[in-house]
Amino acid sequence: MAREIQITIDCADPAGLSAFWAEALGYQVQAPPPGFASWDEALEAMGVPPERRNDASAVVDPEGSGPRLFFQRVPEGKQVKNRVHVDVRAAPGLQGEDRMAALEAEAERLVARGATRLERHEPAPPLGAGHLIMADPEGNEFCLD
Repeated sequence: MAREIQITIDCADPAGLSAFWAEALGYQVQAPPPGFASWDEALEAMGVPPERRNDASAVVDPEGSGPRLFFQRVPEGKQVKNRVHVDVRAAPGLQGEDRMAALEAEAERLVARGATRLERHEPAPPLGAGHLIMADPEGNEFCLD
């Protein structure tokens, strides 16, 4: 039986990082519970004090097929390279210079939203199609693939 999965990311600013990843993936910030117009309204009703209202955030695929990304605030900063990372498939079906141009365009778009460009790996057939290594606004590595 297939399972639903959630990818959890430790961070300092859950709301900020969820907004970045919603934009990067074409996702949306998860809606508040039914009956509430906003998360602030829902958290107020739950008795969550204002200073704790950015302890967590989540983004979801609006079509319901991709995994939920959950962002949780932790006290420590990022220490080392990620052992697991997200690959953003920004150039499916493209090859060579067309592929790299599409990846570069997506990198430029995400840098404008707070990402950092780290490395470019040129196509190396037959197995290496070429990709870009990026970091999100908190330094978590991801690939544009």
